[in-house]
Amino acid sequence: MAKAVVVLESAEGKRLIGKAVCALPAVLGAYRSGRLVIAGGTTNGYVAEELTGRKINKAAYTVGVVAGGELCATPADRRLPALIFEGGEPSQRSLGEVLADFGPDDCFIKGANALDLDGNIGILSSNPQGGTIGAAWATVIARGSNFIAPVGLEKLIPSVPEAARISGQRSWQYAWGAPVAVYPISTATIVSELEAVRILTGAQATMIAAGGTGSSQGAVVLALEADDLTSAWELIEQIKGEEPLPSLRQSCRDCQAKCRAREK
Repeated sequence: MAKAVVVLESAEGKRLIGKAVCALPAVLGAYRSGRLVIAGGTTNGYVAEELTGRKINKAAYTVGVVAGGELCATPADRRLPALIFEGGEPSQRSLGEVLADFGPDDCFIKGANALDLDGNIGILSSNPQGGTIGAAWATVIARGSNFIAPVGLEKLIPSVPEAARISGQRSWQYAWGAPVAVYPISTATIVSELEAVRILTGAQATMIAAGGTGSSQGAVVLALEADDLTSAWELIEQIKGEEPLPSLRQSCRDCQAKCRAREK
């Protein structure tokens, strides 16, 4: 068994995950002949690029964002809409219209803000109605559709259920940014860096460390194992040097959230 140790910075991990999500049979099937929704999220921006082959402003492919040390949002006038496909073509219908026709072969892709070792993900929402996940989750689960969650290991936390239990938009007396709730989801197909390596190369990946300085803040250190590591090593070489994701956040004067940042 050959072994290797690698470091993936945050953007490199997102690129790896984006490639793996687009290799999933459920995603390819929904894209080619069904319904596929790539909801907003920075990691989902990489999914969108890998699927379409077109570069996009990934920092703008989200609504909520953790940036500048605050829970914030992207500027509404620069925000990119979610990509929706039906039968391999961009859909002209709204998210609600497409979801109304969802079935078991269709696919909803939504990133996450938290991941735990029990396979739960947590999604932050500052929208009073729950945002995209509030609008889509019940339908996706009820129809038995595919729920794919691309999420990096930098978002690993002890317990998503505990995070959800303690959170709530109106439960905070203070908030450094927008008050948020945590939506816990336990039925998603998770694609982190670990699953991505296996999907794309067949190698086994184990997380052995995390963190760093400079551009390596949020990095993960992985051990790779396989009888032949050639394809895994070549894949890592391919994604190394991925440009760091820039920060994009709206101005406080355009925000209605009552947060600590508004007092500055």
